[in-house]
Amino acid sequence: MGHSHATGRAADRSRLRLVLGITAVVLVVELVGAWIAGSLALLADAGHMATDVSAIVLALGASYVAARPAGPRSTFGWHRAEILAALLNALVLLGVCGYLAYAGISRLVDPEPVRAGVLIVFATVGLVANGVSLFVLSRSTSGSLNLRGAANEVFADLVGSVLAVTAGVVIALTGYVRADPIASLVIAVMILPRSFVLLRDSAAVLLEIAPRELDLEDVRRHLAGVAGVVDVHDLHAWTITSGLPSLSAHVTVSDETLETTGVGGVLDQLCECAREHFEIHHATFQVEPVTHQEHEDLGETH
Repeated sequence: MGHSHATGRAADRSRLRLVLGITAVVLVVELVGAWIAGSLALLADAGHMATDVSAIVLALGASYVAARPAGPRSTFGWHRAEILAALLNALVLLGVCGYLAYAGISRLVDPEPVRAGVLIVFATVGLVANGVSLFVLSRSTSGSLNLRGAANEVFADLVGSVLAVTAGVVIALTGYVRADPIASLVIAVMILPRSFVLLRDSAAVLLEIAPRELDLEDVRRHLAGVAGVVDVHDLHAWTITSGLPSLSAHVTVSDETLETTGVGGVLDQLCECAREHFEIHHATFQVEPVTHQEHEDLGETH
């Protein structure tokens, strides 16, 4: 079972690396095509592809970085490298959206010539590449969230390529060159919310805000329901990196429970509670006897 899971993860990494190679090459090709054709839509589609490259790099990075051991100073390992990369990616994408909005509106007001044939050819290359990438990712049977996320990114980019091709066809048939900036603005609108979500999520991790899916009051109630627990305080939750939530708390336990169950038994029950109910596998608990509560109160006063 463990061997097949490891094999599935290795196969998923291979798929991601293949898709990353395809997307990166086509990104460069579309940038060249945008310059030759004078097409803003093709440039926007290349920017959209850049979001795919970033998403795949982050998915691969999360997989590889998680395997790196912690050091004497980097006690949590290098998990936050993924978050820093995501934050930088979000800021770059917002800059791209700003440029596309400015250039798109400018070209609506003052249209520029676009070589429709070149636009169609290069956009079609992007369309085919996205179709191949989507096919490669869809062959996975592991159910990996990283892979599903990457597939969603590629599908969104495929839609962007369709818009660029459509703009080229409209220009070729009607000479309506404003179709190019219109397509670029639509693609920019598609990129913008994903950029804000990425910025919000990465900032939340860096600020050590509790995970959105975790209700701390619910956590407190469950921990307080463990046999012998009198009080739960100094409860903190944060995310080390995407998919890796952490929890710490001070737990006051009755003297009778400590005598009969022992600290180890109480810790086992608390960790099982966090794991089973909230899927938190990295939890730290400070178990305190009731007689220690007075000391805690004095500490809070000072």
